[in-house]
Order: sequence, then C-alpha cells, then structure tokens
Amino acid sequence: MWKDSETETDLLEFDYLIDITKDIIENDDLSPCTIGVYGDWGSGKSSLVEMILKDYKDNTDFLCLKFNGWLFEDYEDAKEALLGSILDKIKEKRTLTVKGKELIGKLFKNIDYFSIASKGLKFGTDLLFTGGIGTIADLTLTTILGKVKKAGAEVAESDIKKAMEGTFKKEEIRKNLRTFHTDFKKLLEETNIKKLVVFIDELDRCNHDTILETLEAIRLFVFATGTAFIIGADERQVMYAVRKRYPEVQGNQIDIGKEYLEKMVQYPIKIPQLGTAEVEYYITCLLFQDVFKTEYQRIINIIKQEKAKDFLKFKITYELIKRHFPKLDENLLKETLSLSLQLSSVLSKNLNGNPRHCKRFLNSFSMRLKMAEFKQITLDKRILAKLMLVEYFKDPVFKQLGLMQAEDNGELIEMEKIENDQWEEVDRLKVWKDDQWFRNWAQNGPKISRTDLSAYFYFSRESLQISRARTSASLSTEANKILKDLLSKSELGRKEALKKQSQLNDFESSEILKALFTELEQSTEIDKFHFASFIEWGEGNSSLHADVMGSLESLPVSKIKRPFSPRLASFAKKSDRVTEMKALAEIWAKDNPKLSELLLNDLK
Repeated sequence: MWKDSETETDLLEFDYLIDITKDIIENDDLSPCTIGVYGDWGSGKSSLVEMILKDYKDNTDFLCLKFNGWLFEDYEDAKEALLGSILDKIKEKRTLTVKGKELIGKLFKNIDYFSIASKGLKFGTDLLFTGGIGTIADLTLTTILGKVKKAGAEVAESDIKKAMEGTFKKEEIRKNLRTFHTDFKKLLEETNIKKLVVFIDELDRCNHDTILETLEAIRLFVFATGTAFIIGADERQVMYAVRKRYPEVQGNQIDIGKEYLEKMVQYPIKIPQLGTAEVEYYITCLLFQDVFKTEYQRIINIIKQEKAKDFLKFKITYELIKRHFPKLDENLLKETLSLSLQLSSVLSKNLNGNPRHCKRFLNSFSMRLKMAEFKQITLDKRILAKLMLVEYFKDPVFKQLGLMQAEDNGELIEMEKIENDQWEEVDRLKVWKDDQWFRNWAQNGPKISRTDLSAYFYFSRESLQISRARTSASLSTEANKILKDLLSKSELGRKEALKKQSQLNDFESSEILKALFTELEQSTEIDKFHFASFIEWGEGNSSLHADVMGSLESLPVSKIKRPFSPRLASFAKKSDRVTEMKALAEIWAKDNPKLSELLLNDLK
C-alpha cells in the first residue's frame, strides 16, 4: 500500500515545474514574489512544493516553512496565524542578536493588535487601512468601544484594555503599526535570511474570508525583498472566494476573481493533467515499489536515467527492466507491467489523470488482495482489477453483476454472451448495450464469465452497500460543493451546480450520480428536487445515460410519482433512450399502471 499524502519522491515528472519555481525564487530581480501552484484536488501540488523545500533544506541562506491556514481557521484570525507562524519560525531557526530580539519583540506586540479582531471586533486591515477607525492616533479605547457598540459586537471593555495595554502604550509602538513592513524587512537582514520561502497549503479548503485575509496579509505586511510565497490551491476556489466578497457589477465585463488573483499572484504555475503515458509510468512505478521492495530504489534510478535520454518517447518495458535486473522474477515482472497497462488507459481518462485518485484506487486494490490473503485465498490481480474498474466507474453495473453472480454460484453466465458480442440474448444487462465504456470493458482484459467470482464480491461487499458518506469522502472540495448544491432545495443552487459538471472528471461525475441515487433509495418519499438533480445530472454526461436507466430499473416503482413522468420522458428523448424507457414503463405497468400510461403518453 502507499501513503496517501504528499511525497518528496518525484514519480510525476515534476522536475521541470520544480526547476522553474526555484528559478523564480532565486532570481533577486523578481523578489519579492508570490507564486501560485495551481491544480485540481489531488493533482500533486503539495508534493511538488515538498520537493522544492527538500532542495533548500541544507541551504543556510534560506529559511523555509509550511503554513496550513485550514488548521488555524477555527482558532485564530488568518493574518495573526500567518504572521505569528513566520515569526515563530525565525525565532526557532535563527540565533537572535540584541537588535533582532528587539525587532521580533516589536513585531509580536504589533500582531497583538490584530488579536482584538478575534475577540469580535472585525476591523483589522479593513478599518485600519480603509478609514473605518481613522488614523493610528485615533485608536483609543473610547473610539474602539464606540465602533464595537455600533457593530453590535459583544466585547468586554476589560478585554480590550488588556489587549491594548502593551501594544499601544507608547507612541513609538503605535507608530510601528504603520511600519510593520519595514521592521519585518530589517528582521530578515538582521537574522541573515537571504530568502524566506513560505508555502501556504490547503488554502482552497478554507472559507472565503480566510482565503482573502491570508492573501492580503502577505501583500500588506510581509511582502519584503527576499521573500517568496508559494500558494498551493485550486485557482477556481480562490476566484470563487473573491466573487463572493466582491459581486460583479452588472454590465461590467471584468472578471473580478481573475483580476484579483492576477494582482495577488504574479507567477502562476499550473500542474498539467496526466495523460495515458504519464499515468502508466506513475502506476508502474507505484506497483514496482510494492512488488520489488528490495530492488525498488535501484529500479527507479535506472528508469530515470533511461528516461532522461528521450523523455518524450520513453516507455518502461519488460526488456529494459530485465536487461538491468536479470534476477527479477520474470512472471511477476510481466504481470506487473500487464496490470499497469490494463489500469492506466481507463484511469487516465476517467480520473483525468489525477494522481491521488489513482493512488486511492491502487490502495483499495491492495487492501482487497491482502484481505483475501488473510483468508488464505488467492485472487487473480487482473480479474480483481477488471471488477474494480466497473465498481469505480459503473456502479449500477457492478451492483447488477453482484446480484447475478450470487444467483449463479459465483458465475456471470450472461456476461459470456456480451464477451462474444451476442447482445440479442442479453437480458439484465441490455440497458448498457450502447454504452461504449461498458462494451470496451467487457471485451478487454481477462474474460470473467466462467470464473467463480464469489470471493471477489465477498471482499467488495462494502461497495454493494449504500453509503453517501463514503462517496463524499472520495470527492474533491469543488465536487462536494456541487453535490451539496444538487441536494439543496434551492433551484438557483441546483442550476449553478449543473453548469459546473464539465469541470469534473468522469469518476467524480459518476460518484455524484451514485450519491444522488443513494438519496432516492434511502428516502421514504422521493423529493422532487432530488429526483430532478439525479435525472438532470445523468442527462448532462453521455457516459452516465445507461447508468441512469440501470438505476431506475432497480428503484421500486411505488416511489416514483406521476409528476416525475415529464422529466423521465425528457431525459429519454435527449439521451436517445426512448425505446428503453418505453420498455421500463411497460414493466412498471403491473405495479403502477397510471404512471406507466402517463409516461408512455409523454414519450410519444
């Protein structure tokens, strides 16, 4: 199994992204700088920065730290947390001179000013720099209390006095509030920090206010010569945060979110989506790590050396590995390369080459093998991989296969007809006849129709159970927000969520459809908004059309209300599934004749 977190080992060919980021950091002409490392959830942003920080680990001229604003979100003001973390790191890693101690002391005292905001008085930079309170000279207890009362905030006078006593006692310290930036620059010089590199991670997981306050804290307080800030985030989330705070003016053609981000982040570096070749390389390396533990590091070193000769055309082959490592088990090597090829073509397309999703798939795969091993059962890796692919990407098919094998002593008799392309004799799986993904899956890889699959389904029983929580855990932040809006009873929220479907990969689209159907299955009475979301989400992606039909077949007809008929008919017409919908309506006639009659009429 593989650790599901950032890594310092480059298996994603990030070397050129690392080099360009370091080039920007080390270029004095570009200092200070803010670098945006942008990518989808799980694309490898944190791993890329980990590799950069590793390269600077032994450089005494550099001071590097990681800041996770999400961890502090419920406990501290974003500005206070970021500034305090930077000063803490300097104090920890540098021996301070008398002057250095004086500077850091003043800066810490000045940060106390912002702690007032965390007690309920939300002025911070908003009031200080936009005239909400006025000048520093106006910052008196009477003024603050007046502002608090006007805002309706509950802050005790004693709390404000205590917070102000040390910070605003002398005129010199009051002046330092306006010279924080200058003092910080002096501190870097005094502590011989030529480059301060701050990696801000998980920013896109924070709430909108925290995202903006963190970016503003960088530019207002610590954006000094010698500093480099690396923002790891999904840029869509940051732009969304900006739009939430600064709604666009009607008739204004400016994209406020994009404009804001470009002003705050000077050098965007976007992590590209992995293609089939890159996914195959990544999966092969991960499998080698699991299978050839002793020789792994030497294998990776050889692979990297050979790839450097012609990285565009390089491919890991049996001949290459066997030439350098003749003592490796031949069958194990062939099986590993064959398994990687089987998985990579599907995962690269359906997961948009997302490394985290690929690793999670492999971890689930590895756990199934180990669980079987604990029961003294040996599973064929290629058959397990094939079943897990349909489990991940065609959940309704997988559930139907689970029922079929249970009825036929572990075998899938009907699958034999599909494997031989004899669809006229297919019954329970016929709804997927025109689903190209399913047809390719059935034809490719090992044949499974005459294999006893009972053990394979035994170790996948949790996937045959209903669990929206499990589905939600596998989704990115953006996908979870879309799911939340689809399950809301706000028509506006649903429509906005449907517009974002194209932003997700096939796996997340399929997972959302699964979660929506789970909601229908679990409901005693199906909510009209939830039913609409299920149908419209399935309608928006052609790869989900057959899954919608298969799911409807498994839904008790007593749950389907007559007012749902026009929506079902509309889906059938738009997805070219009128024939299948008519057949389903005829099946429903026995238990719900009125719905059947209405639907058949709507399908005309």
